[in-house]
This record gives sequence, structure tokens and C-alpha cells, in this order.
Amino acid sequence: MTTKGKKNLPAVAGELPALALANDLAGQVAPNVGRYLTMGLEGADNTRLAYSADLRSYESFCTAHGFTPWPADVATLASYVAYLADIPRKLATINRHLAAIEKNHQLLGLPSAISAPALDVLRKGVARAVGKKQKQAPAFSVAHLKKCISALDLTRPEGVRARALLLIGFTGAFRRSELVALNLEDIELTDAALVLTLPKSKTNQTGELEQKAVFYASNPLHCPIRAYKAWVELLGGRTEGPVFVSLARGKTGEAGTPSRRRLSDRRVNLLVKEHLGAKYSAHSLRASFITTAKLNGQSNEFIKNQTKQKTDAMISRYSRLEDIIAYNAAHSLGL
Repeated sequence: MTTKGKKNLPAVAGELPALALANDLAGQVAPNVGRYLTMGLEGADNTRLAYSADLRSYESFCTAHGFTPWPADVATLASYVAYLADIPRKLATINRHLAAIEKNHQLLGLPSAISAPALDVLRKGVARAVGKKQKQAPAFSVAHLKKCISALDLTRPEGVRARALLLIGFTGAFRRSELVALNLEDIELTDAALVLTLPKSKTNQTGELEQKAVFYASNPLHCPIRAYKAWVELLGGRTEGPVFVSLARGKTGEAGTPSRRRLSDRRVNLLVKEHLGAKYSAHSLRASFITTAKLNGQSNEFIKNQTKQKTDAMISRYSRLEDIIAYNAAHSLGL
């Protein structure tokens, strides 16, 4: 049944491009319907940025080779995949490019050849050539972290910030995007722990309540809660807004008082490298938590309660236990 003056809605959503359908619905039903449909097509901010760059790369490739980008046929996609593999690009990067292309086909309401059998065979060949083993952020030991924390100048704001960032990032198994998104109003200090409530994250696009707990350490220097409290004292009494912010530069060019400008995830990565070593990255904070917890005999369920990962397979992927001499059950056979 339709309302006078309004056209019938398509029986199948695929009859219209997804965004066009959202606009079409907005004129016929409550505005929130179209808004929610549009939101359903969107991903995390970092994902959208990556997809945008990937689509620019793909369209530039098509222009340079005289291919029609939309809709993309199997030959075009195969040529692009082979091009990325020859650059070379990592397998995960190639798959992300294809995901971006598929997403754009969905948004435009165009048929996608991404799942074509011929392309699937090509992707398997690329996987063998490029290799599935990705270069991963290495894990650091707790001893190394303590040594680096001890070397910080805690009389200066940058030292206080670095200690809080490293200890919170490690003990909370944070992604760098989650670290920079932390707000003061989302953190509660209880007698037992520091409870940090996360906004939307990479694996939580619907905004369901997710919390991490960080606990006191016996050594005050290496205690994440004391480190957090020391950093917050420098924020000028603020009770809301970003936790980790940049430092204003003084007349001499040296970092001074905390600003109100949220740190970028790129800056977090650079700070980890600066204080822990060039071979580490912000992702090492999370990988090191998982590796350390596994070595200490923690169950996957306990680990997932902090990391918010959904499967045991992800725990295995993030742990850095590849050293067959150091980490091998053959040590404990009792011979």
C-alpha cells in the first residue's frame, strides 16, 4: 500500500544503489530510516580513510591503463591485483584494496566481480608469491618496558605523558586508535582498578559498552594507575576531553604544558618508537600484552576480556611466540 504522490519502494534493495535508496527512503518514511541505512554502510574513521586512498589508487591505475573502473570486470581487477603484488604490496593491503572496491560497487549499486572464481584463483597465486606471513610489530618484554620507563625524565611533561601512554597502552592492550580516542569522562578510578570505557572501536562499530580494567602495580614507577594520575594532574584540572594531548611549545621550542589538542595515532606510534626502540610500533603494546599474558599462563578468555577480541584464533595471531627454542613445550617433557 502506498501513500498518494509517493512511488512504490523497490521490492529488493539491490534495485537501487545503497546510498540512493537511503535518500529515496528519507523522502517517504521517517528521516531516521535513511540516516541509519547510510550509517550501516559506513565503517570506522580509519577504515574510511584507508578505503578512500585505496580507491584513488585503483582509479589512477584504471586511468593510466585505459580500464573502466565502475563496474570493474574480472580482467580489470586481475590486472590491478597483479600490479599491487608486483610493487610489491602485502597480502593484507591487497585484500583491503579489493574490499574498498567491493564496497564502492555496493554504494553505487553495481554488480561486483570480486568473488569471481577466476579472481579467486589469482588471489591464491598472489598469496603464495607474496606470502601470508606479514611483517608484524614485535613484542617487547616486561623487563625492556621497565628499563625504558626508568630512563624517562619524569620532571618534564613529555616524560610523564610517555610513562602514562606506555603503561596504559600495554596493560590495557590498547590499539593506538583506542588510546587517542580516550576521554577523561570515560575513565573511572575505583579502589581496585582504573576502569576505561571505550567508544566505538575497530571491532565494535555499534558502540556497545566495552570496558578495560587497569590495575595497580607494586612498584610505583611502573604502576599504570599512578602514571595516569600523575599525567592527569598536569592537565589543569580538566574533567572531560582527550586524555592524551600534544604539548605546547615554549619560546625555546621545547615541549611545555599540555594543550587540549588530541594526539594523533601517528604521533602515538612515533612516541613508542622513540621510547621503546625503532623496531617497535604502537601495535607492539597490544601484541606484548597478549604475548606476556600467554607466557604467564593466562587463559584466552581472560585475555579476550581485556583485548575485546572475539576468537581464540585472533589471540594466536597476535601472540609473538614464534621462537621455537624459547617457546616450546618440549622444555617440559621431564626427561
